[in-house]
Amino acid sequence: MTEVSVNMYACAVPVATVWTSPESARELDTEGVSNPLQLNKRLEKLTYEERLDLCNGNRVQTQLLYGEPVIVDEVDGEWAKVIAVWQPSKKDERGYPGWVPVAQLKKAGPLEEAGGFIRVTVSKSQLWHTDGTPFMIVAFNTILPLTDESEEYFRVTTPDGEALVLKTDIVRASSVHQFKKRPAASAVEEGMAYLDLPYFWGGMSSYGYDCSGFTYNMLKACGHFIPRDAGDQAKSGEEIPMGDPSSWEKGDLVFFANDEGKGNVRHVGFYYGNGLILHSPSTGQSVELLKLSGSKLEREICAVRRYGKEERKTE
Repeated sequence: MTEVSVNMYACAVPVATVWTSPESARELDTEGVSNPLQLNKRLEKLTYEERLDLCNGNRVQTQLLYGEPVIVDEVDGEWAKVIAVWQPSKKDERGYPGWVPVAQLKKAGPLEEAGGFIRVTVSKSQLWHTDGTPFMIVAFNTILPLTDESEEYFRVTTPDGEALVLKTDIVRASSVHQFKKRPAASAVEEGMAYLDLPYFWGGMSSYGYDCSGFTYNMLKACGHFIPRDAGDQAKSGEEIPMGDPSSWEKGDLVFFANDEGKGNVRHVGFYYGNGLILHSPSTGQSVELLKLSGSKLEREICAVRRYGKEERKTE
């Protein structure tokens, strides 16, 4: 491997998969490691067994959204070892580590001219070239630097140059960490828009979420950057008594572990209220509301955590 100095790059496709190693991507994943990215074509082709192998084969770590910054630590041929700095993880104090094709990254430019940032609030939003022609479809929660505005559009900086986005599709803030903070109950309402969306291992986009990608992104939509993985999420936030459901509030995260709650954390969902959880269950299933009572998960509860408590008090 050729070591390079630490460099900041940005995701240059709508959704980039972060792989465990360069060898993790299979021949059938070609459409998922290309640029331009043929994401829908790839997802439509994958069988249940091929989707399951992404997990069981430890192939995929997480995903990046268009424009999301990463640190490039190393380059090995056509692959870059990256750190996703917006995704806290115990695996690296700087963020979430993994491998991304070099073709799906571009050198991050300076942000001196940025007049704030926009975040996409709809499932998918069309970016436009500055001449008004369609450019790229980007996913929910994509964040890009803002440079100018007109009556109908914001002008944003992308890894591919200047682009336009409809004002009706976004919210704006002065910095990435200053989007309006809303209580965790609002994250549940955001999540309800994705009912019946198929689960995708490592998924961090509105094309498919895994369980902790779902909770991470719905809370991100409410101004909170929480750890990426369920095990890390279960160790942060405010601890809530797991044996007293009457103390649970809408938006609390409920965690589940193997061996009837005594093993490693393996799953997470939002408490919806009335004994229900909103979650992205597993490969072959879709985002759903589930009644905990009588379910297998009821016997596997291992922790309950609350995020956004300070904002809850002030709003």
